[in-house]
Amino acid sequence: MVKKILIVCIGNICRSPTAESLMRDALAQAEIEVVSAGLGALVDSPIESSAQAVLVEQGHLPMDHKAVQLTSQAVNRADLILVMEKRHITSVLNIAPEARGKVFLLGKWQDDREISDPYRQGKPAFVHAYALIEEAVHAWAQRLVG
Repeated sequence: MVKKILIVCIGNICRSPTAESLMRDALAQAEIEVVSAGLGALVDSPIESSAQAVLVEQGHLPMDHKAVQLTSQAVNRADLILVMEKRHITSVLNIAPEARGKVFLLGKWQDDREISDPYRQGKPAFVHAYALIEEAVHAWAQRLVG
């Protein structure tokens, strides 16, 4: 039974906070905690302004987010860890090898689709990343709560 989901990207200011917000909304009726962290987090930074703008444009409330560095403790506390790129799986397992078997691509149900980093690439990249994240979150949420 999944009680805590950890979503991971690099800086924890674009993709993972977006996915965290969408997953939290998708699982609002379930008793599942959703958090995010970064492999190279810009610690204490807010969500990137373009990522925030796209979330708000899509009808989500603005996020009060502070970037957090991924730790082995966070990995060990999570029941399910979702990452954006295949290389992130390796990075998570380097931090906590015991996490093998609970780390997956967010885009697993879209043929193991990777979601590339929109950071510093302009708003269209954020809109594209949002669409991929939204589709992936929906697929996970369906499997987690039926």
